Amino acid sequence: MSYPAPVYPGTGGEVTARFRPVGTPPDLPRPDGGAAHYLATAASTDGRFGLYRWDMGAEPSGPGPHFHRTISESFFVLSGEVQLYDGREWRRSVPGDFAYVPEGGVHGFRNESGAPASMLILFAPGAPREAYFEGLVEIAEGRWTPSPEEMRAFLEEHDNIYL
Repeated sequence: MSYPAPVYPGTGGEVTARFRPVGTPPDLPRPDGGAAHYLATAASTDGRFGLYRWDMGAEPSGPGPHFHRTISESFFVLSGEVQLYDGREWRRSVPGDFAYVPEGGVHGFRNESGAPASMLILFAPGAPREAYFEGLVEIAEGRWTPSPEEMRAFLEEHDNIYL
C-alpha cells in the first residue's frame, strides 16, 4: 500500500483548515431528543468522506440491520452505551469502542440504554447523508408520511438497503 497521488501541487501550504468549536449548536435537532452535527460533509471534503456526531436521546432509537452498496460506515462511541450490529450479533458498545463496516456489510445501531448516548459516524467516500437525516426528521415530526413505496424509494435513493 502506498500514498495516493498528490492532490495539492503547491510547495508552501495554505491556510485552509476548518475549525468547529465544541459548543456549536447541532445542525439537525431531532424530535427524539437527539441531534446530528454535520462535522464534515461530502460537500466540504470534496467527496472524500463525511463525518457526523450522532447524539441519541434516552428513548430507544436507531436503524435495524441494513447495508450500503456505495459507502463504508464507521462508528466510534463517544458517550453512553450503544448497541452495534456487526452482521451476526448486537454488541454492547461503550466509549472508545469502534466498528468499521465496508460496503455491503450488514450493520445497525441503536440506543436501548434508557440514557443519552453519542457517537461519531464516518462515511467514506462522502455521500450526501444530510438529505437522508433530514428526511428521517420530517417523517418523525409527521411533516411527511410516505407510502411504503415512497419509503422504499427514499431508502434506496440514500443507499440504505434493509433486510
